[in-house]
Amino acid sequence: MEAAVILAYIGLGLMVGLAGVGSAIGVSIGGNATIGSLKKRDEGFGQYMILSALPGTQGLYGFAGFFIMNTPEIIKADMTMLQGIAVLSAGFALGLVGLISAIKQGQVCANGIAAIGSGHNVFGKTMVLAVFPELYAIVAFAATFLIKGAIA
Repeated sequence: MEAAVILAYIGLGLMVGLAGVGSAIGVSIGGNATIGSLKKRDEGFGQYMILSALPGTQGLYGFAGFFIMNTPEIIKADMTMLQGIAVLSAGFALGLVGLISAIKQGQVCANGIAAIGSGHNVFGKTMVLAVFPELYAIVAFAATFLIKGAIA
């Protein structure tokens, strides 16, 4: 197998792996906050659950990015080293941004969950604030499309 193809597959692995790990950590942060808030106010479970699930989207972006890049027109035996490095770079970028943004989004959501559990009406405001870290994962996902377009 050519070195360029190996680099491309490493990139795909990083894309899915890092974004997935970030989502697992982010939803766990939200889930832990939910357990604590359920002790105080269990009727808020629906709101807690929605906020806990938000960091899971970054893992989905990594998985979708995998399908965008893992096509016969991109990953092929005769791909150039530049193409392999481009896929590696896209994978690293989306994976790393997904990792960090999911963790940070989980922290924002956890604070909102704790506040709702304490009786504050902050669900909508927490949703708005939780979108900010997600925005950067969306930008990295969009960059994956642009990189694919440049090497296809």
